[in-house]
Amino acid sequence: MTMTAIVTGAGSGIGQAIALRLAADGYNVLVNDFRIEAAKATADMIGSNTVAIGGDVAAEADVKAMVAAAEAAFGPVTHLVNCAGHVHQGRFTDLTVDDFDRMIAVHLRGTFLCTQAVLKGMLSRKAGVIVNIASQLGQIGGVELVHYSAAKAGIIGMTKALAREVSAQGVRVNAVAPGPINTPLVRSLSEDWQRAKAAELPLGRFGEPQEVADTVAFLCSPQASLFVGQTLGPNSGDVML
Repeated sequence: MTMTAIVTGAGSGIGQAIALRLAADGYNVLVNDFRIEAAKATADMIGSNTVAIGGDVAAEADVKAMVAAAEAAFGPVTHLVNCAGHVHQGRFTDLTVDDFDRMIAVHLRGTFLCTQAVLKGMLSRKAGVIVNIASQLGQIGGVELVHYSAAKAGIIGMTKALAREVSAQGVRVNAVAPGPINTPLVRSLSEDWQRAKAAELPLGRFGEPQEVADTVAFLCSPQASLFVGQTLGPNSGDVML
């Protein structure tokens, strides 16, 4: 069976690692990133059976163009990984409405738009897999990251609710909530924040993007056939359930 995955936010970090891992597993991969140059760089790393497209996941027209490009190149989209992310650090009292709105737009609206764009096709085929990248901060919260934590908590809630709607129709929806991972996004946070967070982790270290990609690859595979509405946590022990 031909497997075609869209991976958003795949120009660097976790998204790039996921795109590379799925390509190695035999998927056709559409690489999306807000920055087309970054998307192309990841696609170049993959080589064949890949397409790069720029676009903002918070913009409906961009999302429709992304799905159309994947279908034109490879046929039906069988897998979607919502990984596009945005981070901004600030005390709650210093946040502006624009800070909050952009955070919600990228994470929550983006996950909604991308999922809606592929879901009808998946339901008509009675098969599909959607993996949403959340965060452990959506489970426990994070100092100076209230808006980020709220957006990620929304993704977890969306994952659970949608899984209840569509699992019986053949579409599996799950989430991955990584802890701090060595990515450009995390490295953009203050050194004080990074030191304090590392000290809290039972494992004593941040994760690597490939470790998250391995979790996503499992959820995308038939081996995860019993997983619906779950939030898996490669998080260095920051959250233990």
